[in-house]
Amino acid sequence: MNATRRSFGTKEDLALALAETVAEHLNDGIGARGHAVLAVSGGSTPARFFAVLGRRKDIDWEKVTVTLVDERWVDETNDRSNALLVNEKLLQGPAASAHFVPLYSGGDEPTSAAIARTNLAVNALPTPFDVVILGMGHDGHTASFFPGGDNLAAALTGEGPALAIRAPGAGEPRVTLVLKRLLDASGLYLHIEGEEKLATLEKAASEGPVEDMPIRSILRQSQTPLTIFWSP
Repeated sequence: MNATRRSFGTKEDLALALAETVAEHLNDGIGARGHAVLAVSGGSTPARFFAVLGRRKDIDWEKVTVTLVDERWVDETNDRSNALLVNEKLLQGPAASAHFVPLYSGGDEPTSAAIARTNLAVNALPTPFDVVILGMGHDGHTASFFPGGDNLAAALTGEGPALAIRAPGAGEPRVTLVLKRLLDASGLYLHIEGEEKLATLEKAASEGPVEDMPIRSILRQSQTPLTIFWSP
């Protein structure tokens, strides 16, 4: 496994440490280029970290753009929307002045025209991203790289920068940044919590096809150093 792991005693300790690390990347980006880009994941795990990061006053949030690693194809009023989570938990307080670029671009389905709109917005973002923060599901998916995904091969090898994907374990149709875009980052992090997720990670670190546990595409790459943040 091509990664470094940092373990913390509590979820609160993890959230504080990850927020500190991300803040350093964002401030470095702003200092060097006058702006910074942060790509985050959804789900239940990052809510505490989002709240801690969003309260930081040492970041010039007006110079930060936040986007998503992936998204369910639902609008921002839907309870399952990652954009809703980001707006409610991260883009509050000092962070409310950050610019947000969603991946959902309208409509009931991620049609070719809709994905083209998403890609136009993503391609307008400066690269490399300053920080990409990934999560991981119990099935070994990350971003929306799901086992059995109809577009998984393209997500792992294509140019993207984003594409639609459907999979048995995904629920709604999804849109996800492709692997190439996720690895084009100054800082790459995997945020997981709980013993079950740790067991999933250890299984993924063993031999086996990437397609069975797509998190392996992140663990086995050598382009961008990965740091794993874990707490019980």
